[in-house]
Amino acid sequence: MNHKVAFSFADGKTLFFPIGAHELLLDAALRNGIKIPLDCREGVCGTCQGRCESGDYSQDYVDEEALSSLDLQQRKMLSCQTRVTSDAAFYFNFDSSLCNAPGPVQIRSTVNQVQQVSSSTAILYLQLDQSLDFLPGQYARLSIPGTDSQRSYSFANRPGNQLQFLIRLLPDGVMSNYIRERCQGGDELWLEAPLGAFYLRHVTKPLVLVAGGTGLSALLGMLDELAERGCAQPVHLYYGVRGAADLCEAARIGAYAEKIPGFRYTEVFSDPTPDWSGKRGYLTEHFDVAELRDSSADMYVCGPPPMVESIKNWLLDQGLDGVSLYYEKFTESNI
Repeated sequence: MNHKVAFSFADGKTLFFPIGAHELLLDAALRNGIKIPLDCREGVCGTCQGRCESGDYSQDYVDEEALSSLDLQQRKMLSCQTRVTSDAAFYFNFDSSLCNAPGPVQIRSTVNQVQQVSSSTAILYLQLDQSLDFLPGQYARLSIPGTDSQRSYSFANRPGNQLQFLIRLLPDGVMSNYIRERCQGGDELWLEAPLGAFYLRHVTKPLVLVAGGTGLSALLGMLDELAERGCAQPVHLYYGVRGAADLCEAARIGAYAEKIPGFRYTEVFSDPTPDWSGKRGYLTEHFDVAELRDSSADMYVCGPPPMVESIKNWLLDQGLDGVSLYYEKFTESNI
């Protein structure tokens, strides 16, 4: 049986390729034009080292000088000795340019529809001619029709030939004006993808997902993936917005409770109306410290830079060094 493999690199680029049953990972990569740095090809030098972020694999031989027992526990591997037994994703801590990897690919899409889901957010639905591979949490760079501008948005769904993006609607922005004034079904829209090093890793611990505003988009993609493939760990989603008018996808979020055992949801308003009786203030004021300390959870954070930095500082102040933090800072365009 063939499997699908993703190679993600330090420059945020991800490449996908098929691998045959019992085929060595390095051989499959080279066969598909991805020239991973190598030397001995015998599991000794460590030159082709990477880390398995998701999926199942085995290694034929690894010299203890190449990878320590701690390295192996952390799922580090040698490409020349690795064989996968499922679809898998691997990370390499160097730029894709070292592998003579192909350049960015421009992908044609067609607008299906635009749906405004809150006072400040719309969902853009796109149709592709063929399925697009990406890792849940990654993003695409969209070219805005009729302009020379591009904007980056996280995928809000699982990989396939139908895509969703949460778009923040600004009073006067290039993408916002296109969405409000000109966008209609059948429009041709070009995108570059997949991009980004923020994506769902191998799940072995409880998950804490934290979204600020349209940062929810990347986490919806992760939740869709967890709901589809199953998740044996509890999942807690925190969603922070200014007020009730900015909430979106409430029904979709509620449905995860039926698909993901142990799913919890907490919404926090930073600037609520006086009649709001729920949680208010900053997201960090409502994190479950005991939950994080007891579980050493994996935390995924997507939102504006100040929110991400406040969460990083909060984890340090609380001494929660057992929490693995993955984050995506997005700078919201003002034009």
